[in-house]
Amino acid sequence: MKILLTNDDGVMAPGIAALARAVSTWIDECPVGQEREALVVAPDRNYSGMSSAVGDVFDRPSVRYARHAIAGASNIATYGVEAPPALCAILGSIGSFGMKPDLIISGINAGANVGRSVLHSGTVGAIMSGAQLGLSGLAVSVQWGEDVHYDLAARLAIEVLDELFRAPSRTLLNLNVPNVTRDHLRGVRRARISTAEVVMAAGPDAGGEPLADEGELPLMLGAASPSIGDVSDEDAGDDGALIVAGYATLTPIVGPHENTDAALDTLIHTALGVISRHLES
Repeated sequence: MKILLTNDDGVMAPGIAALARAVSTWIDECPVGQEREALVVAPDRNYSGMSSAVGDVFDRPSVRYARHAIAGASNIATYGVEAPPALCAILGSIGSFGMKPDLIISGINAGANVGRSVLHSGTVGAIMSGAQLGLSGLAVSVQWGEDVHYDLAARLAIEVLDELFRAPSRTLLNLNVPNVTRDHLRGVRRARISTAEVVMAAGPDAGGEPLADEGELPLMLGAASPSIGDVSDEDAGDDGALIVAGYATLTPIVGPHENTDAALDTLIHTALGVISRHLES
């Protein structure tokens, strides 16, 4: 069992340190006859909100990396890479750092990845990139707060490992944990991804003055990030509402794939016909 650890907050972030220490203990407790190994390949700085971006790989022939050490996880080789999370996941997955993993764990992110933030999250983007190479993955995030309880999220992540190793390849799970102690966690629930926004931009009022040729648009954090705002319009089984209610949530997700909805067949055939007629004319 070989695990690649990464994140989007950077290799020196407290979340990945808590995760690495939990995985280190998991390695030390390896049953007789079983092999366990882990490797950290994470960005050298914060790359939050990068989704599955790999950057302009055509503009540079290589990426820089440096060896790091995580206190309490001396049995896990750790590298910081001058690259966003998705590229770190790809480099780690193909064996660039000497180990080819069976599974990716990304996190622990400082701030829950619920609602539409799932689409933009570098934490989630890393495991989606690994899935394109055949790996299953677990994205782990904890609700933001003044004192973030990373250790609880790390413990829950470890408890998911056996099931994830047994799951079909490319299985992706998104684990979100409220910022509470173990005694105050109400349980774990399967959750739906809500429609909560992560970022909103304010534009001119309808009928108001037109935009200038240059300027600035104010950005406002929505309900999904970083600490989860108003969830009064969410259903009880939505991810944001469950986190606010004190439950950890586990949501299966999928990366990009063909839309095989038969209802789209007519649209596709019509479009193909139009394009073909233009090519023939």
